[in-house]
Amino acid sequence: MACKSRTRNLQVWDTELSADAVEWCPVPAAHSVLACGTYQLQKGPELPQAGDGDVPHQRIGRLYLFEYRQEGPLTPPLTELQRIDTPAILDLKWCHVAVSGDPVLGMATASGEVQLYTLSDGPGQQGKRCLKEQTSQSVGPECLALSLDWSTGRGESSDVRVACSDSSGCISVLSLGGAGLETTSQWKAHDFEAWITAFSYWDTQLLYSGGDDSKLKGWDLRMGCSSPTFTSKRHTMGVCSIQSNPHQEHILATGSYDEQVLLWDGRSMRQPLSETAVGGGVWRLKWHPTHPHLLLAACMHNDFHILDCHNALGVGGGAACPTLASYILHNSLAYGADWSHLTPDQPPPGSPEGSPPPPDTSLAEGVGHLRIQYESPTASFDTSLEDDAGRYIPEGLAPAGPPPPAAAPPPPALGQAGDATPLPLSALLATCSFYDHMLHLWRWDYWTA
Repeated sequence: MACKSRTRNLQVWDTELSADAVEWCPVPAAHSVLACGTYQLQKGPELPQAGDGDVPHQRIGRLYLFEYRQEGPLTPPLTELQRIDTPAILDLKWCHVAVSGDPVLGMATASGEVQLYTLSDGPGQQGKRCLKEQTSQSVGPECLALSLDWSTGRGESSDVRVACSDSSGCISVLSLGGAGLETTSQWKAHDFEAWITAFSYWDTQLLYSGGDDSKLKGWDLRMGCSSPTFTSKRHTMGVCSIQSNPHQEHILATGSYDEQVLLWDGRSMRQPLSETAVGGGVWRLKWHPTHPHLLLAACMHNDFHILDCHNALGVGGGAACPTLASYILHNSLAYGADWSHLTPDQPPPGSPEGSPPPPDTSLAEGVGHLRIQYESPTASFDTSLEDDAGRYIPEGLAPAGPPPPAAAPPPPALGQAGDATPLPLSALLATCSFYDHMLHLWRWDYWTA
């Protein structure tokens, strides 16, 4: 039985500042709420007196809060509820459970802080939800907080902690109590930037981290963190994405600037279960909220992809993860990505009618060569994305790199070979991209033909 897959754009939102993080709220009462974070490096003008140096760079950000509503085909589904000017935002994560009755959003900022906001009904705003700053905690002077993760990934509220990685290579674990955030442990984990840290959702005393030293490490908080439980050098470039599978114990997904997605069994970290080339640095990975074999990847220079990990996680493993769908309508670095717990109400499409046109990739007359370097959203090293006249060039016009690997054979229909995922399947997703400062809302449909 043949299967068909289709992505369709629903809405595009200009975030004005470079967008790098997007998160749907996982708390059931607030599944319709979406947060988006931005990061902008403002370079100060050079002072007139020689030797005085430059005005320090400023990293500014803005936090957007949206609500998704299905009110009809002519009404944009996302409504902006709130915007808050903040320090530049490197990562956003909602706590998976309500805290004291309210959803809580965690934010890792360029000021070196973990900031928490509670979601509540705003007074005098006709019941509109809004975010209120609850508490914050610094993870160190002169560093950027780069990522965070909550210990509540399986929806359990008995142990609410936050892990944070930073630009000095350190990992911090913070507990959330009545007095706010308190740092319970902190240690030097990596030689360079610690791009990512994540809890094992099945044993929250276990923590993983990845850094610009190309190392993936494991830590057991019960044993202290003077040395890791393992160090893997299987990735060949900086490790920048990690997520524990909340549905299947011991399973871990990691991604790197080396353009590989690796799947692991946490009980044996010598070799990965699976390796998949995705053609772009893997900045974020997100397991589907209900289907254990679907993995969303934000692949920087190569768009967003939905991977089918069913065979890779089957008996024996070893198989690469075929791509079920790709979303290619962004024109810049693919950074933020997340699944919604909601599903679109409309039935799966029966024809391609109504699909948005592909992005315009024609080069303007007279455009010179492009100067592009790989970079992280911290702007630790400069990126030039312009022509010789200094004009901005969308990422889609960059000279093509090596061709992507040959497409894998079509995957089996989800629901076969022991996978309980039924067809048809419809999903609602949000993604954001950096230099074009765009947030996209889109849907993915997968059905039998």
